[in-house]
Amino acid sequence: MSSSQKPAGYDIDLGNECSRNAYSWSKKTFANRAGKPGEAAQDLDGGFANEIRFGNARLGISSDGIGTKIEVAERVGKFDTLGYDLVAMTADDLIVGGFVPTNLSNIIDVNTLDYDVIDEMMRGLHDACNFAGVAITGGEIAELGNRIGGWAGARMNFNWCSTAIGSLHPSLERPLSGAGVQAGQAVVAIQSPSFRSNGFSLARRTLQNLFGDNWHSAPYDGTDATPHGTAGHTWGEVLLAPSLIYSPGVAKVLDKGLPLYAAAHITGGGIADNFKRVLKNGVGAELTNLFEPLPAMQKLTELAGITPADAYLYWNMGNGMLLVTDEAQAEAVAESLRTDGYQAQVAGRITAEAGIRLKVGAGELTYV
Repeated sequence: MSSSQKPAGYDIDLGNECSRNAYSWSKKTFANRAGKPGEAAQDLDGGFANEIRFGNARLGISSDGIGTKIEVAERVGKFDTLGYDLVAMTADDLIVGGFVPTNLSNIIDVNTLDYDVIDEMMRGLHDACNFAGVAITGGEIAELGNRIGGWAGARMNFNWCSTAIGSLHPSLERPLSGAGVQAGQAVVAIQSPSFRSNGFSLARRTLQNLFGDNWHSAPYDGTDATPHGTAGHTWGEVLLAPSLIYSPGVAKVLDKGLPLYAAAHITGGGIADNFKRVLKNGVGAELTNLFEPLPAMQKLTELAGITPADAYLYWNMGNGMLLVTDEAQAEAVAESLRTDGYQAQVAGRITAEAGIRLKVGAGELTYV
C-alpha cells in the first residue's frame, strides 16, 4: 500500500515514523538512570513495552489507550466492557516481552462527569483486572470541559488510558525480544473473538458512509449474529465486543517451562507490522494455518471496498497474538492455551527468507 492510500484516514507508515522519532527522544533520557534504580534497558527496541531495572528486579512498563472504540461505547450506551480493552492493550504488550502484568494505573479525561458512567467503566476495569491478575494501584479523573469531545448524544465524552507494569517471568533470563528466533521454529496463533481496540477509524467511516449518523443501530446479519452467535445484532454491538486478554494464558505457557522465543500482539498494523517487529536476524515467516477472519471483519472488508492485503494491516482478522516456539513443542504450547480456554493452533513456521507470507482464504499475501 502506498503512503497516498489511506482507507482508514490515517497513514500507518507516518505513525511508525512518529513513534520512532518519539522513542529516539525518550532514549536520550535513559542516561539519567544509568547505574541507578529505574535503569532502562534497550532489548525491546521497536516494541510497545520496555524494561526497567531495580537491582535484581526486572520490570516491564507499557502505556496505551482504547482509542476511538470509546465512541462506539458512547453510541451504544454500554461502558462495562471497555476495561477489558484497556487492560488488554497494556497487559498483552507486557506479556509479549515476557513480563507478567502486576499493576495498572489509569487516567480518565472527561468533558463533564457522569457518576454512573464512571462507575460502570470502573466495574468493568475491576473485572478485567481480576481476569488478568492485576491490581489497580493508581488513577486520576480530570474534568476538562470542551477540551474533550466525542459523539454528541453521549452521556459523557471521555478518553481513557493506562500504564501497566509487570515482572519478568522467572523462567526467562532476559525479555522476549526476538533475538533467539531462528528459521525452522514454529508459530502458534491465538484467536481473537473481536476487533480489540484497533482499526476503528476505518470501521466507523465505512459504516457512517453506508448507514448514516446512526450507523451503530444498523442491523448486523452476519453468521455469528445473536441469538445463535456471539457478535451482537447491531453493528454497534459487534464493534463493542470486548478484547480477550491473553497474558494469563501466555504466562501459564511459561509456567510450564515451554520455550518461547518471541511473541507479537496483533494490534494496529495487523500481522505484518506487529510480527515484523520481532522477526530479527533476517528471518521471515510463512503462515498457512491462521484463524479465519471474523465474519464481521470479512463483511467490513467487502463493505469498505478494501483489498484483503489492507484488511490484514488494519485489523487482526481473527488472530490476536502470535507466539514463536520450537517446532517439537508447538502443539504443546497450543494445547496449554486451549486448556486455559483460548482457541490456539499451530499457524506456520519461521523461514530463512525475510518477509511475511500469509496463505489465507483470500489468497496469498506477502509483506516485505
